[in-house]
Amino acid sequence: MKINIYYGGRGLIEDPTLYVIGKLTEVLVELRVKVTRYNLYEEKNTIAMLPKTLKEADGIILATTVEWMGIGGYMQQFLDSCWLYADKEKLAKLYMMPIVTASTYGEREAKLTLIQAWEMLGGIAYNGLSTYVDDHVEFETNNDYASLIENKAETYYRVINQRRSMLPASNIVLRQNLFKSNSIVLTPQESEQLSVYVSDDTYVKKQKEDIEELTQLYKDMMNGGENESDQEFIRNLKENFNPIEEFSASYSIEFTDTKKILIVEIQEKHLKCYYGEKADADVIAKTKREVMNKLVLGRITFQGAFMSGELTAKGNFKTLRTFDQVFQFNIL
Repeated sequence: MKINIYYGGRGLIEDPTLYVIGKLTEVLVELRVKVTRYNLYEEKNTIAMLPKTLKEADGIILATTVEWMGIGGYMQQFLDSCWLYADKEKLAKLYMMPIVTASTYGEREAKLTLIQAWEMLGGIAYNGLSTYVDDHVEFETNNDYASLIENKAETYYRVINQRRSMLPASNIVLRQNLFKSNSIVLTPQESEQLSVYVSDDTYVKKQKEDIEELTQLYKDMMNGGENESDQEFIRNLKENFNPIEEFSASYSIEFTDTKKILIVEIQEKHLKCYYGEKADADVIAKTKREVMNKLVLGRITFQGAFMSGELTAKGNFKTLRTFDQVFQFNIL
């Protein structure tokens, strides 16, 4: 028999949930059960991949701590991943026991949330246990409490071993309706592969960049192709150009989200703007297109964006500050 434990707390030493998990594990190991524990706070970047660990399990334990309200973000994220990526046929045969401790109000509600969530996923929920802990030292040294926890572990072992049936709950109807409303039907293999993609930061970042690129492309098409000729922001700069006598400078502004570089060259009263490259510019800046858009609308200044961290720059900082004098945008 194999039982997985998914711990949704923060791993604090004084967390009584860890004590309960430890007692349960001791009993189950004595019963020759293979117990594997997953600390969700350690797996936070790959939680979307954890549903595939349910495949070989006969039962699971969802253990969490109520610190102020509810089951906590890590556990909620894990349950969300089960809804999106887990093999629903496997879940229908999988027993779950909830374990909840609380140092504040709400341990029973949190346990009920776990039970309802698991039944909504189609799994088999066992009653489990919940408790309020005022003093974790007193709780962990109480022999009566230890005996109750050990008995709960033994009972859960028998429930799984005997494949006991549970009475049906009314939320099965709600679950069926939710499945009907899901327009994308994926095989277990496709769901698992999708969870791998979701957990891959590089893949997700690339997908976001592609979406942003497509969004910008459609915006360009809706704007009559003006951006296709690389005119974005150039007209704003020319219309708000306020030349300073004997001032000459060049700016290279790279938009990190569109991979375009706007070059601004000033020769006293003459202004030249274009998209390209200029490695020897007096000021080389990087920002997002939306920050530049706020700048030309007069909502922020060039120096203000730099001071707030929305824009990074290197080069002549006196020239950087002068940008706001040369270009005076009216607030829109």
